[in-house]
Parts: sequence; C-alpha cells; structure tokens
Amino acid sequence: MRRRPFRPSKDKRLTDTTWASLGLAASLCTTLERLGFVTPSPIQARAIGPQLEGRDLLGLAQTGSGKTAAFLLPILDALAASAGRAEPMTARALVLVPTRELAVQIEEQARRFAGKLRIKTQLVLGGMSRGAQIRALGRGVDILIATPGRLTDLVRAGHVRLDATALLVLDEADRLLDMGFAPQVKELAGRLHRRRRTALFSATMPREVTALAEGLLNDPVRVEVAPPGRTVERIDQSVEFVARDAKRARLAALLSAPEVSRAIVFTRTKHRADRVAEHLGKDGVPAGAIHGNKSQGARQRVLDAFRQGQLRVLVASDIVARGIDVEGISHVVQFELPDEPEAYVHRIGRTGRNGAAGTAVALCAPEEQDKLRAIEKLTGLRFGGEGSRHHASAPKGRGGAPKPAPPTDTKQQAKFQRKPQGAAAVDDRQGEAA
Repeated sequence: MRRRPFRPSKDKRLTDTTWASLGLAASLCTTLERLGFVTPSPIQARAIGPQLEGRDLLGLAQTGSGKTAAFLLPILDALAASAGRAEPMTARALVLVPTRELAVQIEEQARRFAGKLRIKTQLVLGGMSRGAQIRALGRGVDILIATPGRLTDLVRAGHVRLDATALLVLDEADRLLDMGFAPQVKELAGRLHRRRRTALFSATMPREVTALAEGLLNDPVRVEVAPPGRTVERIDQSVEFVARDAKRARLAALLSAPEVSRAIVFTRTKHRADRVAEHLGKDGVPAGAIHGNKSQGARQRVLDAFRQGQLRVLVASDIVARGIDVEGISHVVQFELPDEPEAYVHRIGRTGRNGAAGTAVALCAPEEQDKLRAIEKLTGLRFGGEGSRHHASAPKGRGGAPKPAPPTDTKQQAKFQRKPQGAAAVDDRQGEAA
C-alpha cells in the first residue's frame, strides 16, 4: 500500500485546506469539484491525510459531519493507485456498518465519488438475494460494504475470503456494538490481511468502543472534531410535555403545520412505528413506516419515496437515526424519547444538515422525565421557558459564560451510557442480523 507524506495545515481552523492539498489524486479532486464539493469539512480535512499516509485512524465526530467521504476518499485513492484487480472471491476494501440503510447510502456515495475510476462495489446485507451476492463476490470486488451478520455467514460458508483485504473501515462503531455485533466484527477483522489499514469512526466513545479500538487499531491517529453529545447549533430544539394518550392528536397537529415540508417521526420500537404511521394516515397525514421487521425491498421503497418527496412524513425506529442523509428534512419529531440519550443526538441530526436550519420537537410524557434528564446531562442543554413548548438553552456558568460541554473521557461519560443491546437496540437488531 502506498504511503505519502502528510503535511497538515498550520492553521488549526483548516480554512485554506483544499482537496488537492490533502494529497488526493487529481482525478478524485476533479470528480469532487464536478459534484459540487468545494472544500473539505473539518473531519475530512483532518482525517483524510493520515489515512493517505497509511496510518490507522480513530475518528470522533457528530452526526452529519461528513464522515462517509472522510473514509471513502482515502479508500478510492489507494485502490486507484494500486495495480491489479480483486481476485475471485475476495474484496480489496471492507466497510462494516450497523444498518442496511446506511450500507446502501455508503455504496451510492462510493459510486459517486469513484467517478470514471473502474471501481466495483458490492453490498452484502440481509433482506436481499443471497445468491446474487454470492455470484458478485465470486467475481471479486474492490469495495465491499456490509452488515456483519450476513457477511459472517458468507465467510463461514466459504463464499468470500478476506485474507487479501487490506483496507478496513468500521462506521458508527458505537452503534455496531449497541446492536450486539461485537463478536462478528472481531471474527471478521481477524480474517483480514495482517498488514491492513484500519479506520474506526464513532459518534461516542463508551468503554466498549475503546476496547474495540485498542484491539483493532495500530498506533492510530485520533481525530475529534466535536465532543460526543454536542448537538448542531442551527437546530431549534424544544420539548412539549404531553400525556401519553394525548400524543397522537398533538403529533397530527404538529405535522399538519404548513412549515413542515418533510419530517421524520421517531418511535422506540418497530411495532410502535407501524401503529403511529397507521394513526397518522387516519388523521389525514399520510406517512410511511420503516423498521427492522420490514424486508429490505420494502424499507428501500419507503425511504426512496420519502427521499423523492412522494411521502412527506417517515415514521421510523432508530435504524435511520444514524448516517441517513435525506435533503430538506425540516422537522424531526420524537414521539417517544429514546432509552439511550445518545440516540437523541443522532435522531435530531437528520435535520439541520449541511449548514441548513432545522427544527426538532420531542413529545415527553410524565413517565419519560428521567429520559429527558439523561439527555440534558449528556448534551449540556436545559429545556425551560414559558408556555407548553420548552426550548433548549445552554446553561450559564460563572460570569455568564456557557457551561462547558459534558466530559468526553470514558469513565465520566459512562455514567450516561446504557449497556449495549437496550430495548431499542435489540428491537432493531432483529432485522439486521440476517
């Protein structure tokens, strides 16, 4: 694998960084310019160079920060510079993700960024034809994007070898572990080329992710562009205190407002997602539901209809809380607060993307007050004010200065972490493991 010197900008704000100055191949820079990507985001500006140099990387960044390009571009650069093609039943690069929707999105982005490069990508995930995946792998692929469950099955059955895979990315590593994929991730990593380059990206850094990083990464460069738990400033966040049996009517009223152009409604479980979507339809607000119990084809059809504007409202479990990028989402409504406070940050991150403003409203029943307090502890926000809607504000410290963000070290952050495979994580994982 090629190594090239990386010379980061002396300006810590990286305001003068360009794609070319990071060391990316000219063909990739041309493609990025054609696609309208003018300058790298902070995570891209700091994470791409070390990977081009051949270093392992631990990247911590909030949702919507541009992590996908931060690992795809170095992979494409390395593949374009190396001679030869993938041998039958092998993959040159592997990207492991927790959900099918995220895998599909990454594969689409890989093909976009590849441009005229002759790069073969392949999805391996449950809910799709196993035979078609086996046939594609038999011809060899350049970039394999997979969920751990299906890939582990195909590896054990001898349909694909990973000993020639020298590039590994784990995206949304904390979610991978929350969904119980740690055994498969470790097994798959153990089958890769012994001199692989590994990048691990995560929005939070619980003890489980720290242990995984220590086991997989070799002297990694650590890149952190925002403390875990930090929310996007351009999102107007508020909480409405509503009795559980009054939530249905309030949700329909919220979504009927003219300013709601496109919205995601989050529920705690897949069964509740179906019920809420059904109720919205009866209340005059057409909506589609997406969760782990649906087939991949059904999930993709609903997501495509939402992305194309045929559906204005998407009701979802937390399988779409990470990484899914749909333009123009004006509102995120949390019909139920999540068990894990980190999920709140990821949910609202579906709006306010790429510099746009967004609105996030949480409906909080009296029995959900403990969940709200956990969210406040993690984010450093406080929900208060007059009237039925309470807007978020940053608490003030001495002298009127904003209170510092919550500590990011593992021990203190662990107070707000729930153990992996909480109710919502298990609920979603049932549809992702196959």
